[in-house]
Amino acid sequence: MKICPRCQKTYTDENLNFCLDDGTVLAQTGGAEMPPTVLLNQPRITEPSPQVPSQQMSQGGQWNTAQPQYSMQPKKSSKTWIWVVLILGAVVLLCGGGFLGFAVYLGSQVDTANTSTNTNSRTTPTPKAGDKTPPPSNSTTTSTSGRTNVDKIDLEPWAKSFSAYGTKEFIGGELILGSKQKGFYYVLAGSEDDKTDDADTVVTLRNVDNANSSLGYGLVFHSNPTPLQQGYAFLINTKTKKYKVVNHIPGDEKTVVAWTGSDAIRDGSQENTLEVRDLSDKIELYINGKMVNSIKNVFGYAGGVCGLYSGDGVKIAFKDLQIRK
Repeated sequence: MKICPRCQKTYTDENLNFCLDDGTVLAQTGGAEMPPTVLLNQPRITEPSPQVPSQQMSQGGQWNTAQPQYSMQPKKSSKTWIWVVLILGAVVLLCGGGFLGFAVYLGSQVDTANTSTNTNSRTTPTPKAGDKTPPPSNSTTTSTSGRTNVDKIDLEPWAKSFSAYGTKEFIGGELILGSKQKGFYYVLAGSEDDKTDDADTVVTLRNVDNANSSLGYGLVFHSNPTPLQQGYAFLINTKTKKYKVVNHIPGDEKTVVAWTGSDAIRDGSQENTLEVRDLSDKIELYINGKMVNSIKNVFGYAGGVCGLYSGDGVKIAFKDLQIRK
């Protein structure tokens, strides 16, 4: 009979030399001496059980449990769940990637179509919901700018070119703008002479039909002369008496200041005057002569120009567009 020195399990098979539980060399019972330790050049592989770990003796007779130079074939376990997870992941990636690719394709088609039209009239899809920057607190400060060199911009020529995406007409001294579809915004940008850097940019507007516009309408500043490439827009919604600030990159609109309520906004179809004052360290935003907020110029186009913005198919009448320096 043989016994395992480690776990004390006994075996009656005299041909068995290793413990089937822990791989230890078996010893003879009944006074038989343990065979001398032999250090082999290469470890022997025994196969009484595929679960037996390999071990080898070190010099001095101590058991060396360090990682052997080879490993026994472990008992195979079911890997079905792994394959199921991998297959499901591949399906999700393929489907999600296909949808994303389709969305990017649609966006590029809209941008290409816009670029092929008059560079002063472009539309872009509704920006994604959700505001990324919490609105700063309101201010009720009023002040008078010391800039007195006024450049009045004639808006009548802005109505002469045709656009497939927006409507524009000049009636009674007002330029009336509107996108042709709800969920889109329509932007016109001034010429390269209409720079808003180190200047006060002012415009008066009114909501012709007192209609609701979730996208807003208002004054564009620090803009690339090609609209919606780079620049800002200072927007209001007279139905909700709120304002916001956005910036543009090709094909997208990002929130700078989220929709914020202000008593400075006149509701209904009343006229509201928006003013942007570009200073050395900040940009101050005014509604009807009252400062409501200020921002840092992070996204503006160097040497950017002014422009006008009308969103969600709402007709907005603009007049008295001025740049003071």
